[in-house]
Amino acid sequence: MNVVRRRLLAAAPVLAAAALAPAAGPALAQAYPAHAIELVVPFQPGGGTDALARAFADASRKHLPQSMVVVNRPGASGAIGWGEVINAKPDGYKLAVITVELVTLPHLGLARFSHEDLQPIARLNADQAAITVRADAPWNSVEEFLAATKKEPERMRVGNSGNGSIWHLAAAALEDKTGVKFSHIPFQGAGPAVQALMGGHIEAVAVSPAEVSTYVQGGKLKTLAVMAEQRVKGFEKVPTLRERGIDLVIGTWRGIAAPRNTPPDVLATLRAATARIAQEPQLREAMDRLNLGYSYGDDQSFRGSIERDNAYFKPLMARLNLKN
Repeated sequence: MNVVRRRLLAAAPVLAAAALAPAAGPALAQAYPAHAIELVVPFQPGGGTDALARAFADASRKHLPQSMVVVNRPGASGAIGWGEVINAKPDGYKLAVITVELVTLPHLGLARFSHEDLQPIARLNADQAAITVRADAPWNSVEEFLAATKKEPERMRVGNSGNGSIWHLAAAALEDKTGVKFSHIPFQGAGPAVQALMGGHIEAVAVSPAEVSTYVQGGKLKTLAVMAEQRVKGFEKVPTLRERGIDLVIGTWRGIAAPRNTPPDVLATLRAATARIAQEPQLREAMDRLNLGYSYGDDQSFRGSIERDNAYFKPLMARLNLKN
């Protein structure tokens, strides 16, 4: 046996191991998630969406091997934060809290994406709009508030969470139903809008009960009416608009979504974990404290409700002439 042949035979085990190494690499790779997951909230801290995200992230610690970190990316009524997630690498490490604005913004010409650019994981919450004013405001009913608005059209400043947001749309729909005219004041989220109301910079907000509950309970604000089918838990003394003869029901939902083209196995992990997190008493208790309406829906039911809202809001916004 010549020298070259002996050397080749001696090297064979090493070469075989080297040949197998690339195939073994993926098999030995850490399962998802291998590091922290970012949960993007497209609004400022302090609103209902931010509060839900933080409660969800806290509850996730028991059901995911890695932490979930809430990151606020406010601006453009949610378009900036959602755009960041839509354009992120679809690997499951950057998720979004989505709200109904995901379907309203494109119809207003305020976003180039659509709801189809994100993969629904689960819906967690649904809340209705409400009209809230300062506790020392002279109006003690929605009728008095609307009568004052009719006397001075466009003098009543109503804050919302951004142009094209569901709370902007709720106030605009109330205008349409009653013939009043508001001055719509946009903010980068419901939290800043409520703070502006507290400071006397605007006369009212059209946000959810959850986003004003702390101040209502503290006697600093008062809610005049809710745009719901029935009275809201925690606000049992507040009438619905329908009780006052105004047929208007409008609100938002909040849930978790991933970028389109996220791998099926990653989505399966996230959906299974979210289903467990949604049943976590810690999350349910936090939502009750915040007056956030619990409304879990899996990925299929959530997708169905998103598509129904997309079909509902498109003609409504066209009729209200809200397109930018």
